[in-house]
Amino acid sequence: MRRRGFIAGLGLSAVLPFSARAQQSAIPFVGFLSSRSPGESEAVVTAYRNGLAESGFVAGQNVAIEYRWAEGQYDRLPQLAAELVNMRVAVILAAGGPPSALAAKKATTAIPIVFSAADDPVGLGLVTSLSRPGGNVTGMSVFNAALSAKRLALLHEFVPAATTIGYLTNPTNPSMRLEVDALQEAAKANAIDVKVFNASNDQEIEAAFADLSAQRIGAVMVAGEPFFDSRRALVVGLAGRYAIPASYGWRENVAMGGLLAYGTSITDSYRNAGLYCGRILKGEKPADLPVMQPTKFELTINLKTAKSLGLNVPPALLTGADEVVE
Repeated sequence: MRRRGFIAGLGLSAVLPFSARAQQSAIPFVGFLSSRSPGESEAVVTAYRNGLAESGFVAGQNVAIEYRWAEGQYDRLPQLAAELVNMRVAVILAAGGPPSALAAKKATTAIPIVFSAADDPVGLGLVTSLSRPGGNVTGMSVFNAALSAKRLALLHEFVPAATTIGYLTNPTNPSMRLEVDALQEAAKANAIDVKVFNASNDQEIEAAFADLSAQRIGAVMVAGEPFFDSRRALVVGLAGRYAIPASYGWRENVAMGGLLAYGTSITDSYRNAGLYCGRILKGEKPADLPVMQPTKFELTINLKTAKSLGLNVPPALLTGADEVVE
């Protein structure tokens, strides 16, 4: 079992106007561009600041952070990225997956950019290669698409009677096609039917779960996607309301009441992004920093949720879980 504390508060840079802070000090500013929401991002913000601190940069002392939050509305990202570019921040953290990374890359070819998590950054055009990114962009890769087969297998172990499994995805995220293709390939190989449900706003999320219930879909996989992260309470709550077994990409959903999650550690990704930003502040170039691959994977299970759904946890999964929420 693990208990993690969350550090609230984003520091002085979250409340003072940029011009006032710039007059107070000549310390460098980091732009924090996120497609997510501040309220549900406390843990990853803390992890990022810890990474910066490990590099020798402590927020409020010798570096300041300028936050911009799209709160799941990806169409806001270009304007928010432009604001940070106009402020001439020293480096931009593009947090919350490909939408923010692509917006930052389009906004500037001069300011260094570190993305926090992206599937197939080469295919998305963020970098020219993983080992030699080139240009002004580097960051952290995740294996969401590659892990789709494993997530499907884990969910099917929990609900072996489910002949059809739903997949909730956001079609406005450019990396989601990769995940859908990987999942459908895995489903076909295991003789499982997968039905895709699209949602890019709150109403569509609610409608998707109503459809899942009406069609008697046995279980649902929720894409590890920033908009869904920004609506985590809504998604987990709807899965509970309709009593649909659901799996997720991040352990944070299970801590909130989701059934199970399997994926990379998103907090590790943000911490490493902080380390990279620190190295850039010290003079290294993004082109020389290879895209970092994840090495830590987590299986998290919520026993209380399993019991409420009338599910028995397979003993092998319980033994192999990295975290069990009771």
